[in-house]
Amino acid sequence: MSLELGKTTNASVWMFSGQGAQKPGMGLDLQDIPEVRDTFVCASDVLGFDVAEFIETATEDKINNTAFAQPCMCVLSVAQARALLARGIAPDAVLGFSLGQISALPISGMLSDEATFAFVKERARLMAEAAAENPGCMSALLKADEPSVLALCEQCADGDVLVAANYNSPGQIVISGTSEAVGRAEAAWAEQGKRSSRLATSGAFHSPLMAQAAEKLSAYLNNLEFNEAQIPLISNVTALPLAPDQAKAQLADHLTHPVRFDLSVQNLIDANAVEFVELGYGGVLANLVKRINKDVDRKVISDRPSFDAYVNSKSECE
Repeated sequence: MSLELGKTTNASVWMFSGQGAQKPGMGLDLQDIPEVRDTFVCASDVLGFDVAEFIETATEDKINNTAFAQPCMCVLSVAQARALLARGIAPDAVLGFSLGQISALPISGMLSDEATFAFVKERARLMAEAAAENPGCMSALLKADEPSVLALCEQCADGDVLVAANYNSPGQIVISGTSEAVGRAEAAWAEQGKRSSRLATSGAFHSPLMAQAAEKLSAYLNNLEFNEAQIPLISNVTALPLAPDQAKAQLADHLTHPVRFDLSVQNLIDANAVEFVELGYGGVLANLVKRINKDVDRKVISDRPSFDAYVNSKSECE
């Protein structure tokens, strides 16, 4: 399937934040927006806990737990999107980073909000379980290119799992694997005079260490029906639009395959995307887009001032 955003030559893309950007208190100043509040209530019913109360009272350690981090970030991202849609603002395509791909599903029309929140609850549970049983970690390599990183992984694996997991932007690739293998790779990278940064994740996501979770998630996905996307959703696995008949396989593969974020953004730019709006928290994806192409417009919506500013900017354009 090719990527076409044919209805406009100035397409807007909504990006959904990934796990790791979450913070206690995030998005609470948006709760007086009806669509945000309603989305949080819906999610709380599905997830079995009061999401707004949890975000307000959680410690850093608690909200960073995968079982909570993923649902909370997903709910906030979907809530922001619902509020924008209710104000007549819509994207031409949606793109998530890892967890963010799940947040994009209901906005694309492929799943309902309720089905998405149930899905993210199960996904988070399975990934946390796999991370506990198969410990590992992730590290961002700077000044990296694909051939160098693949060679590094082959050199330093020494029988352990070590793979390229996230292709973030030119010069930044994340590796994932056992702690021992990642440590060896970081040391070898430093010997080349290059820097790395260990990520605050609870496991080796997007690596074979998540195979157990992927297998169980595949069985769960077999019970879901995916609709045709009303808004194109760009798959992290292929960097192309996700089709309903591919969704189950790709969303399961997603746990063990690399995130092709840089290629996804470039493909969207080639298809006339000129605006990238990050929904969620933290602004990490907007910064990655700047590294990929500094000429496109970037926005971050994470709180009430940024939400109001974006809505007002769209009203002024009409």
